[in-house]
Amino acid sequence: MQDGVQIQRFGQLVAHGPKASAAGAGRQRAARSHLIAGWRVPGDCTALFGWQGGGASLKSRPMMTLAEHEELFRRFQEKSPSPQTELEYSSPYTLLVAVVLSAQATDVGVNKATGPLFAVADTPAKIVALGEEKVRDYIKTIGLYRNKAKNVIALSRILLEQHGGEIPRDREALEALPGVGRKTANVVLNVAFGEETMAVDTHIFRLSNRLGLAPGKTPLEVELKLLKRIPKPYMRDAHHWLILHGRYICKARKPDCPSCFVSDLCKFKAKTTAEAAPAPKTKSKAKAKPKARAKSKAKTASKA
Repeated sequence: MQDGVQIQRFGQLVAHGPKASAAGAGRQRAARSHLIAGWRVPGDCTALFGWQGGGASLKSRPMMTLAEHEELFRRFQEKSPSPQTELEYSSPYTLLVAVVLSAQATDVGVNKATGPLFAVADTPAKIVALGEEKVRDYIKTIGLYRNKAKNVIALSRILLEQHGGEIPRDREALEALPGVGRKTANVVLNVAFGEETMAVDTHIFRLSNRLGLAPGKTPLEVELKLLKRIPKPYMRDAHHWLILHGRYICKARKPDCPSCFVSDLCKFKAKTTAEAAPAPKTKSKAKAKPKARAKSKAKTASKA
């Protein structure tokens, strides 16, 4: 979050900078904002997600053809035949906990916290026995750690009481757990159980709009379009391919278009170009002259 930027989630103010404290200014910014992956951000930021102005009609945005869909995922598969989540886990339960903790946090940051945590508690029973305070101590380097620790303890209790300590292979049951929404449920169903789901995070939302793969104004709209448009042979791994591509190549602020192996399929108009290499530094003649004068003066002085 930056100073002066107000961020809302589904209309509820969750964070703001010092400059956003004035109620009137906050309302004006909120009115100009657009829904991006469940978060409202100022309208001028929507260019980062592949279009100019959130009010543009989806029909007016360029779209990939079915043949281009097929070619896109063929290249993804060729580049990475067996993509994996970057979250570290050893069971469906530890995967669930890691995904819950990953909200508004990096996978690297989550892994640093869960490594020591899972070494001492990697089941619902062990986590409940550990207690909220100690769980909080293990994950305090992660954003929103207090609320996340509370959710981890609560969902672990529910798993013990209602599911025999096992992770349910059911979307409704997963989403009933504290801290688990549609995106988290989709990740667990896909990674732990191999189901063909699509968890739309900010990376996938951005790519879907930028590439013209599945333009949409909400994560759910993008998800449903992706499920229809991604060729079935690629569906199980599509989530990982899109996330990794968005994380390392099609970045939010400055996509690495010159290194992108699908740039010819991409419909994003404002593609970046390779920066010219800096010219080698050379000594200027102007700087060399004073030295020559200094040597001349030294010779004159020695002669005197």
